[in-house]
Amino acid sequence: MITPRDYYEHGLALHGHKCPAMPMGLRVGAAAMNALGVDRAKDGQLLALVELGEDHCATCFADGVQTITGCTFGKGNIKKLHYGKWGVTLVEVATGRAVRVTPKAEAMLANKQTEFFREYREKGVPASKVPPEVVEPLVQNVMGAPDNNLLSVGKVFQYQIAHRPHSFSSLVCDECHEMVVEGYARIVGEKKVCIPCHEKLTGSVD
Repeated sequence: MITPRDYYEHGLALHGHKCPAMPMGLRVGAAAMNALGVDRAKDGQLLALVELGEDHCATCFADGVQTITGCTFGKGNIKKLHYGKWGVTLVEVATGRAVRVTPKAEAMLANKQTEFFREYREKGVPASKVPPEVVEPLVQNVMGAPDNNLLSVGKVFQYQIAHRPHSFSSLVCDECHEMVVEGYARIVGEKKVCIPCHEKLTGSVD
């Protein structure tokens, strides 16, 4: 059984400030792992599909998901779907077993009605500048609420994964002399170049 509180301090160290969204990511990630009966990914054992988009509130959520699941952007086993939502589908790569977990809308709405959002975040105050007495109750509420008050956990289903092994092939760009993965190199005349150098030499965006 994965316990979110065991990962809170690690998540806070990664994330850098207190807010309710990172802990929500911890809770969602833990619920998904427990539904599948899986451990934290040390390598690529799990794949997390997060429904976040760009430039909207509570994307801090992703840091909680990364912390607890071990699915990280560095490993390449977490992907953003750009839906502008907070659902997560967690996949056990070896079996294709998957589950989708989402924060309940009423829980998210309740957070948005608080002083933290209305008097600080929506007025442009960085989360790190919000007084502790304002943010701490939200954090504790998210960390302490029962799963059935906070989350919707779907049924386990089969997910089809396209297995693509990491590439170890690389070369030195003939223009900037930096390393580039071979599959990302472009040809300009007799040169093999990286994408930025291709754009500079040809004037076209790749």
